[in-house]
Amino acid sequence: MGTVFVCEDSLEGVFTGIYKAYQRKENHEECKVQAGQVNNYELFAQYVEIPSEDELAGKVSRTICRDLGMEAYRAICQALATEADDKADAVYHTVVEGLKQHRKSSNGFGQAAGSIMGNLTNPYIRRVFELSRSTEFEIMRIKQFIRFQELENGILYGKVGPKCNILSFIAPHFADRLPLENFVIHDDKRQIFVVHPAGQEWFMTTGEHFNEEITGHFSQDERQYEELFTGFCHTIAIKERKNLALQRQMLPIRFREYMVEF
Repeated sequence: MGTVFVCEDSLEGVFTGIYKAYQRKENHEECKVQAGQVNNYELFAQYVEIPSEDELAGKVSRTICRDLGMEAYRAICQALATEADDKADAVYHTVVEGLKQHRKSSNGFGQAAGSIMGNLTNPYIRRVFELSRSTEFEIMRIKQFIRFQELENGILYGKVGPKCNILSFIAPHFADRLPLENFVIHDDKRQIFVVHPAGQEWFMTTGEHFNEEITGHFSQDERQYEELFTGFCHTIAIKERKNLALQRQMLPIRFREYMVEF
């Protein structure tokens, strides 16, 4: 028997849920935070719907950065980018353990708060570490496999379908490398977009009214380069060394629908 705080499946939503869980001053071992829809209701548990509040989420965010460190904050953010059903509760109890260790270290006892993510004997911290590592791997692959195509209006358009909600993690990478380009990165699974105007800061938006027909009108140069690149990939292939199993291992099939080579 305990309390389950049901919040929005977002960084702000989970952080608001954590704030409310602390505000209720209940035993943390008897509380849970659930992001998104509840699939399996627990017997005798009390369910509390928590609407997102940016101000409260900001307080939790600042507390994590200050007391647990930026390494823990990044790991938490990456864990929450996954679609795992238990991610919010793992983050909640990781924050509880981290703040407990911080209070001990402030009083001269226990390990430093900055090393909280190294405490993999704790099942919640270990789970956050696993989810964060999964997101990190997805970020690395998307950076490698994303293909930008030049549209008729000169905008570079890249379409991806990542397992995790990672556009906010990859946007700085491309903004740093393409500062003078107008480009858009489109998350096809979530209909989220990163928009980068040339010479300006990037921002994110959703695409409820996105006209996908625009993305089918490529520039003449783009069509020529695509033909050349596709031909190059086929030309350098060595038939006798063809290994489809290894190819699928290095380049999973789910990425190929977004790559011009295929």
